[in-house]
Amino acid sequence: MSFLYNNFVYEPLYNGLVFLISILPWIDVGVAVALFTVIVKLILFPLSYRSVKTQVNMKKIEPELNAIKLKFQDKQEQARQVMALYKEKKVNPFSGFFLILIQIPIIFALYSIFLHSGLPSINIDMLYSFVKAPISVDMNFLGLIDIAKKSIILSLLAGITQFFQIKFSMPKPAITPNNSTASFKNDLARSMSFQMRYVMPIIVFFISYSISAAIAIYWSVSNLFMIGQEIYVRRKIKKQPSN
Repeated sequence: MSFLYNNFVYEPLYNGLVFLISILPWIDVGVAVALFTVIVKLILFPLSYRSVKTQVNMKKIEPELNAIKLKFQDKQEQARQVMALYKEKKVNPFSGFFLILIQIPIIFALYSIFLHSGLPSINIDMLYSFVKAPISVDMNFLGLIDIAKKSIILSLLAGITQFFQIKFSMPKPAITPNNSTASFKNDLARSMSFQMRYVMPIIVFFISYSISAAIAIYWSVSNLFMIGQEIYVRRKIKKQPSN
């Protein structure tokens, strides 16, 4: 497992950052992390595009899902009807799960690079043949913040951008009418929505602050990219002719 992590996550990430710093010697490591985050997001765009498209389509078929839940009281039949609707509409509700998993090793790799074996010193033995070690490495992001250390400002930025990214991508939970009976499922959905909207940004803030400013930069740029990506996907889907 460590072999796969080192060869397919840590070393490519390390070499990518060093390569950017070497070919763009006027940028600092913080800017390099931001640029590299955008590059990684562009590489993963086909996966993330499908994920965002699924979220948008899930919102569109929500009335049909609610109608199925009302029509079929038997849970097994209800599940079959829901899966049939997903197949008909070509919606995969699990498409975003793999994308979430990809984020975890990237964050661990950045953590390792800045706190254990990488920048600002350069490990020549880990560099690919086409990657040259830069003459100097500037660790001060925009000349202000040492990204190898903690930064409450950048951590706050990571938390704030996470809040708006979730708020923009997640629909508001349905309000239960006064004359209807509250259910455990609806209460759970509202609870999960609340946690995602308000607890997740707090978790992102504390994780970013406890590791380093580099993680905060990665998370902030990643969130901003995802907001822009969702705007793009929504506009593209609106332009498509409806079936």
